Amino acid sequence: MRFQLRHTTRYEYSSSASLSHNEARILPRNLAWQHCSKSQVEISPAPVRMRERTDFFGNRVVYFSLEALHDELQVSVTSEIETRPRPTQDFFSTIAWEQAVRDTTADPRFSNRDCLDARLYVLDSPFVHQHESLARYALDSFQPGRNMLDAVLDLNLRIFNEFAYDPDSTTVATPLSEVLANRRGVCQDFAHLAIGCLRSLGLAARYVSGYMETLPPPGQEKLVGADATHAWIAVFIPGWGWLEIDPTNGCTPDERYIILGWGRDFADVTPLKGVMTGGGEHKLTVAVDVIALKDELDLVANAF
Repeated sequence: MRFQLRHTTRYEYSSSASLSHNEARILPRNLAWQHCSKSQVEISPAPVRMRERTDFFGNRVVYFSLEALHDELQVSVTSEIETRPRPTQDFFSTIAWEQAVRDTTADPRFSNRDCLDARLYVLDSPFVHQHESLARYALDSFQPGRNMLDAVLDLNLRIFNEFAYDPDSTTVATPLSEVLANRRGVCQDFAHLAIGCLRSLGLAARYVSGYMETLPPPGQEKLVGADATHAWIAVFIPGWGWLEIDPTNGCTPDERYIILGWGRDFADVTPLKGVMTGGGEHKLTVAVDVIALKDELDLVANAF
């Protein structure tokens, strides 16, 4: 599938800012199943310097700085992306979840490179801390000896069925204990919750940031800017690799999902963050569009 992605972030300040240094993680990754053919980044006011780098997790990062007085900041990116099906689960790599824990956390001298890399995602991170309550919740899916894949998919469905999507119930600072107790939150909360459950059992899980193509209600047009960033997770299965799951929708991501980046949690993939001098209070608005594009062959066929 081919998509055009438009993402605009706008900050309006109550007083002028004189200096700001910023990092934006708004350029899609290039992966075996996802290719970003081109991207255009527009920043207003124009930065005095801008460059792209790759961070520790392999994400694309745009650094830019402003030195003139400004009352607002707008960052817009337009990208064209082609997606294909994710790699399928290898039937012969299926293992019990306890064995996955042992393989991932084994003595480093006897671990393969993939397991060594995955160990980073077993540790606590700024927004996700292991806890006994998270382990207890997860164990209803991870019975002794259960197949790793079956257990992960069961946890994914349980979060989808047992938690309500409520954008007014949490903030980025809401602890997982409250999300678990109240059974409410948004995609970021559900991703953090799933990661916390898996890490509390000793499994490796990472946070994935990106977009998902959405469709308008039947008979209605899709509103401009009505899409949003989305969050899901990937869990490491030794001998196979990373399996993506989306607890917000109770499914496994397909070609409709576009990956921006991944990390230990949201703190590693914040779309735009920085420091500035002045500015006072601010108002933030974000507009996102994920537009499906037809193949060139389809366009030619429709012309006749």
